[in-house]
Amino acid sequence: MKYILLLFILSHSLNSKAQAFDDEKVSFMNFVKRMYSSKPFEGVKIIDDYNHQYLVSLISLEKAKYTNESVMNRVAQVKAQSQVNTFLNGATISMDMVITTKEFKDSTNTSRTMVETIEQIKQSSIGFSQGLELLTNFDNSDNLRVVYIFMREFKKEK
Repeated sequence: MKYILLLFILSHSLNSKAQAFDDEKVSFMNFVKRMYSSKPFEGVKIIDDYNHQYLVSLISLEKAKYTNESVMNRVAQVKAQSQVNTFLNGATISMDMVITTKEFKDSTNTSRTMVETIEQIKQSSIGFSQGLELLTNFDNSDNLRVVYIFMREFKKEK
């Protein structure tokens, strides 16, 4: 009877499977981290795999600017969505240039003119980007910034 019970337990333990992360996502995460380590970048990229296209949004935030981690995570998520929205839907960019001149007299009572130029660049985008998933976040090599990698499957080829 002991042998039958032992055989029963052994057969069920061999058939059980452990829960694991998706191996493809882990491999993809490691690939993007290596890509960033070799040449740091920010913004949106499309990365092709054999059967997939992935939309990747990479954000880098300074740790010192944020009081807690949840605020920093939310800011990273909103920035990533904004980047993807601009990438997919385009943006309207406008620029204003303000030139001011001021006249003054120096100590020798000579009249001089100072010209000051101010440029204002505004970008606006309208749209909705859904389905972004946080792939990973890690400290930058300088340990002053946190890098967030968001992704979404863009196209799946058949």
